[in-house]
Amino acid sequence: MILVIRPDATLEQIDHVIERVREMGFTPHVSRGESRTIIGVIGDEAKPGTENFSAIPGVEQVLRILKPFKLASREFHKSDSSVYVGKVKIGGGSLAMIAGPCAIEGYEVLDTIAKYVKAGGANILRGGAFKPRTSPYAFQGMGEDGLKILRDVGDKYDMPVVTEVMDPRQVDLVCRYTDMLQIGARNMQNFDLLKECGKAMKPVLLKRGMSATVKDLLMSAEYVLSEGNKDVVLCERGVRSFEDSTRNMLDMSAVPNVKGQSHLPIIVDPSHATGRPDLIPSMCRASVAAGSDGIHVEVHNCPEKALSDGPQALLPHQFLDLMGDLRKLASALDREFWAPPEK
Repeated sequence: MILVIRPDATLEQIDHVIERVREMGFTPHVSRGESRTIIGVIGDEAKPGTENFSAIPGVEQVLRILKPFKLASREFHKSDSSVYVGKVKIGGGSLAMIAGPCAIEGYEVLDTIAKYVKAGGANILRGGAFKPRTSPYAFQGMGEDGLKILRDVGDKYDMPVVTEVMDPRQVDLVCRYTDMLQIGARNMQNFDLLKECGKAMKPVLLKRGMSATVKDLLMSAEYVLSEGNKDVVLCERGVRSFEDSTRNMLDMSAVPNVKGQSHLPIIVDPSHATGRPDLIPSMCRASVAAGSDGIHVEVHNCPEKALSDGPQALLPHQFLDLMGDLRKLASALDREFWAPPEK
């Protein structure tokens, strides 16, 4: 539920409300706006005694939320949230373009790809240091050596970096090198990992699971938010269906669906959704038109030599052409790809 605080409430009254919420066995989350303060009350709304919240001095209104995801809901935060990854803003009309190879394969390869995507207008560099592969015999990533390369190349091109973390025990290590933690589709409901990423207080990119509903995705986001980390970006990357001509089925309706229920930014990953470079540009354009807050694509300068997911990567010239189209579309919709201020 949500406690709406009176505009003239004193700090002492607000502190008393928070104390009373804790005494009742709930977890309070305070959100202070320009004209209002609200307190999210996390716990069982049916618990006896909750009707007395309205009697606490300073409380103007008690709103019960029927949705199981409270902190991620529109009721808790009416306006769209924005998340900063380094100097890059995601949400609120600012679009992210996250681009790079599926896996970090070495300094020279990543440096070459980063040069191209930076020139094209990408504002966040991606690359996997730990790779969750279907086969245990496939390339599993370079680990910490890959993280070091990602950090060095990101710094060289003044781009914040994001990579996937697969295990709660990896969180501290990955945090040392990256600006954003990615939780992949296979780990969307790894609740221990979600909580550790929430405690890390780094921006989190949370991908939708292959068989997850939008509600499932928002409940997973709730795990991160409930640990105090408000910087969560959702990602639609396709779900499993009976269609076999694409890697997954891109659920474009998830973008406005999420935005109707949640204040969190959402981006789209057409690379993993389609698995086909010929479909990626049109799905990127559709994503921006649907209202997404950014795009996540894989780019490789030589896909035939890629150690992971080469067949779904765009070539550098394809990425450059795509960005030209997306800029025009974004401008028509009064949005823009965020470019950090010049030094």
